[in-house]
Amino acid sequence: MIETLLEPLGFAFFQKGLLVATLSGALLGFIGVYIVLRGMSYIGHGLSHAIFGGYAATQLFAAQFYVLGAGLWGIASAIAITTVARRSRIGADAAIGVVTTASFALGVALFSKFGSSGPAFDQALFGSILGITNSQIMWLVAVCALTGLIVFFRYRALLFTTFDPDVAAASGVKVARIEALLMVMLSLSILVTLTIIGVTLVAAMLVIPAVIARMLTDSFGRMLAISTVTGSACGLAGMYLSYYAGVPSGTMIVLVGAVVFLVVLGISGVRGRRRAAGLDQHSDPRPRVAA
Repeated sequence: MIETLLEPLGFAFFQKGLLVATLSGALLGFIGVYIVLRGMSYIGHGLSHAIFGGYAATQLFAAQFYVLGAGLWGIASAIAITTVARRSRIGADAAIGVVTTASFALGVALFSKFGSSGPAFDQALFGSILGITNSQIMWLVAVCALTGLIVFFRYRALLFTTFDPDVAAASGVKVARIEALLMVMLSLSILVTLTIIGVTLVAAMLVIPAVIARMLTDSFGRMLAISTVTGSACGLAGMYLSYYAGVPSGTMIVLVGAVVFLVVLGISGVRGRRRAAGLDQHSDPRPRVAA
């Protein structure tokens, strides 16, 4: 058993992949809690597609800066979505659908017409965790650290706006700024995991660990911890299973998450399912603030 676990660690590419998969799962699981509790699960899917548009467009003008260009594009898309949804009759889901699908279509069109001078089209769509570079690892670590610091210093404001933005605004919290800050964190998290897990799979890892955590606890603090650990564990296990099964790493990571979800769904019973759906009649459907 020990030899089986140690065998792939003899390869440098697997060591990097294991580190990146674990960090990516933890980051997406952590930020995913705020997204799921806000009822914005679809925005993770949408922003990953929007960032893909910026990823493609930047390569036409400055391929070496495609990360910066895609990041700025994603942040602009996220802020545009929240602004449109807040100031017009268009709902958030409709705003997400319009902005992000148009951006994704633009990315596909640009790739098809002009090709790519940077990472390949299929790498952007499905990820290439085994081809990760040292610079990508540094970006991932930096975003993980930045996200942790932001949540640490703005914990109460983020928590307040997540559960009751109207009351938060009345209490003096700059809700628009906090929402923009959350969108920046989300965009950066998606950006640094995009070429690792892929456009089509990032959204799944934003949602699955958070939903699993919600089924297991009513405490917001514990939900953050469980979701982060679950995402990290899925990344770790998914990497090992992909090595032996010969399946792409990003795909296996999501499949592991789906299996864990089904197991927890069965173990937690009706109460866990109602809690995840916000339908538990015996308690407040939102998690408690206290850890």
